[in-house]
Amino acid sequence: MKKLFVIILLFISVFSFADDNIILLEKGNKAYNDKFYQEAINNYLNVIKNGLESPSLYYNLGNAYFKKEEYAAAILYFEKAKKLNPNDEDILYNLNVANSKIVDKIDELPEFFLLNWYNAFVSLFSFNTWAIIGIGLLIISLAFLTLYLFSKTLRIRKISFWVSIVLFMFTLFTFIFTQTQYTRFKTNKEAIIFAASVTVKSSPDEKSTDLFVVHEGLKIRITDTAGEWSEIKIANGSVGWIKTAVFRII
Repeated sequence: MKKLFVIILLFISVFSFADDNIILLEKGNKAYNDKFYQEAINNYLNVIKNGLESPSLYYNLGNAYFKKEEYAAAILYFEKAKKLNPNDEDILYNLNVANSKIVDKIDELPEFFLLNWYNAFVSLFSFNTWAIIGIGLLIISLAFLTLYLFSKTLRIRKISFWVSIVLFMFTLFTFIFTQTQYTRFKTNKEAIIFAASVTVKSSPDEKSTDLFVVHEGLKIRITDTAGEWSEIKIANGSVGWIKTAVFRII
């Protein structure tokens, strides 16, 4: 009886927690529609503090920051939304608009065209979506394999065998894409500059040589850390060191 009571309390707390977040989201959406953008931001951030995330939540938060002309924060949350849903047209469009508002306009270092095609194809879906596609293909492949094993018609057996093989090969590719996207999601440390202007140094030392300057809203990649310093790489391939405090991780 005691265990049952604990389970009941657990379910009540879970549903209560979900209701609280729904209320916060509704308040945030209403505040946004009423043009109270800071109130909307506060509600959305409270949902995130509760441990929840979604592309739409980050997208709405990015829009609220954009309305306040806080472009670095807008870019940060559009990038977070893109990370979870890399092929969403609204997210990509608003991210491009936000990027047009910042100082730095940096051309990306060109990639080998085959690698560029591969990266573009893998980026069509998040790792979760690729995993779901892979599992679906695997189930269909096993169904055709079962048909091959139990069918008594030679023609059906031949077709089932080859369809099963082809689908299994596609399944392997989708799992490779899943692993690629998951590795990027976990290991690619990208960040957004949150200081008006930052001088990038040649080494993690204030007295080292000045290399170049980056500005608020620019996306960077973190390649190394040393104490309060981080080595960064920007889109054109330039590398240097800045203080960790001036950026926020995507």
